Amino acid sequence: MAEAIKVLLVDDHQVVRRGLRTFLEVQDDIEVVGEASDGAEGVARAEELKPDVVLMDVKMPGMDGIDALRRLRELANPARVLIVTSFTEQRTVVPALRAGAAGYVYKDVDPDALAGAIRSVHAGHILLQPEVAGALLSQEEANSGQGRGGSLTEREREVLGLIADGRSNREIARALVLSEKTVKTHVSNILMKLDLADRTQAALWAVRHGAAG
Repeated sequence: MAEAIKVLLVDDHQVVRRGLRTFLEVQDDIEVVGEASDGAEGVARAEELKPDVVLMDVKMPGMDGIDALRRLRELANPARVLIVTSFTEQRTVVPALRAGAAGYVYKDVDPDALAGAIRSVHAGHILLQPEVAGALLSQEEANSGQGRGGSLTEREREVLGLIADGRSNREIARALVLSEKTVKTHVSNILMKLDLADRTQAALWAVRHGAAG
């Protein structure tokens, strides 16, 4: 049996954390390994517990979710961060995605949908609503990565197109008949050549510059 996905809950409301834990404890493949009540504690717990996925609130006292995301990136923490928010405004969600979140869900999400979102981001997918993806694109600098696409090899462009389709490394490897290690190398090369920070930015670059499938 596959190892359970380790999840850390970060929210300043104990009732919300308890509700999330209740949702997730009935899932055979998900294990809640810890909780935190603010961003600073969340960063510390993420470093200590090494979760696979962090469910992170945005608005919290002290260090908020966006600052916590930036700090996790600075620390090169590999956890995938899924924003769980009651805020639907793009001005709240977009900065979180730009800070490195793998996606977001709302606090009234159906339990099965929440578990599915956790599995999806753990598998390497990016959860973006179309309207938020559009907002992200509109905020990108006009010259972000401009002109660098020509430095990609044909194989790297194929990989980039599949990233834009939301495929995980495993799915890309299967589609292109490559090893996952080779795919990881291609992804690293793409990010370096385009001067991008993560897969989310790569997917957005692909859409913006017509490299998506």
